Amino acid sequence: MSQIKVLFVCMGNICRSPTAEGVFISLLKDKGSSDKFLVDSAGTHAYHVGEPPDARAQQTAKQRGVDLSFIRARKFRYEDFEHFDYILAMDQDNLDILKQACPIEYQHKVRLFLDYAEGRDETDVPDPYYGGQNGFNHVFDLVTDAAEGFYQKVLK
Repeated sequence: MSQIKVLFVCMGNICRSPTAEGVFISLLKDKGSSDKFLVDSAGTHAYHVGEPPDARAQQTAKQRGVDLSFIRARKFRYEDFEHFDYILAMDQDNLDILKQACPIEYQHKVRLFLDYAEGRDETDVPDPYYGGQNGFNHVFDLVTDAAEGFYQKVLK
């Protein structure tokens, strides 16, 4: 069986999508499913290419047992549409950017990540960049719920 390829996407790839990447990798390790998936993250904008995740995102994740230090920001590439099975946007703005650029034959791959978060009314993972620590905690909680829901849905 080939690996399921998952790409998490936000704007700059230093807060939300690397948190989602780290959380999902951690969940896969806990479930013994790391070998079944290839996981990455990217940004729709090239503001932070090559940079590690925001220090606040790393600190929040580390406090909850998730390492983000190995991740480096990159910009979403057109070939990602073909390469990945799931392209999961953190919010409607980034979903719109992806959908607009996406060839028709790959549109089914592009979704909102929070579509998989059971029992959550929110559709967007809010960008915590300009806020305080509570924003990073909230992002972590949202992506943890969505990661679990996504994992369950994909394995069915």
